[in-house]
Amino acid sequence: MTGPDDLSRAVEAVLFAAEHPLSVDEIRAHVGAEADVRSALAELEGIYAGRGVEIVRRGDRWHFQTAADLAHLLRRDREESRKLSRAGIETLAIIAYHEPVTRAEIEAIRGVQISKGTIDVLMEAGWVRPAGRREVPGRPLTYATTPGFLTHFGLASRRDLPGIDDLRAAGLLDPVDLAFETLEAGEEAAEAEIETVTDDE
Repeated sequence: MTGPDDLSRAVEAVLFAAEHPLSVDEIRAHVGAEADVRSALAELEGIYAGRGVEIVRRGDRWHFQTAADLAHLLRRDREESRKLSRAGIETLAIIAYHEPVTRAEIEAIRGVQISKGTIDVLMEAGWVRPAGRREVPGRPLTYATTPGFLTHFGLASRRDLPGIDDLRAAGLLDPVDLAFETLEAGEEAAEAEIETVTDDE
């Protein structure tokens, strides 16, 4: 068993050597079942804060990564082998915001059918996984995001996904969506005005 003075060093070594992000239980398997791994991780976060590499949490897993503001130093020009299609991006967004979600639910939100290949591409990228079956007639398969999705997009958890106001501020909403939203707001205001006039009469 690792002593308390050496615990942070042991956790640091385990994370440094790991090929993928590790959960607290996976770290305990290396440093001892009774070890206070969470305290060691908190201490290491403080030690590495502001340095060239940092310890970060993605979902319930921890790993080392290059500091975000230094990522540009490590980039290399490379050919993109495959870009995600618009259908793939929309499907990934729906799964991330509504998981666990079935294929039929994805299609209902998008308003069009999705090909089986779209979800296959997301699963091959390691961003989406099967998440069990819905307990309804037909027991359809549901889908959810993976820890790899959080890692790739730099999210600690799904709670860090941008909200509607963030998307609007970044100019990422479709102009058609904004036009519909403005139209609906105008209709609601007109209805409220009609009701006020009726009440006054």
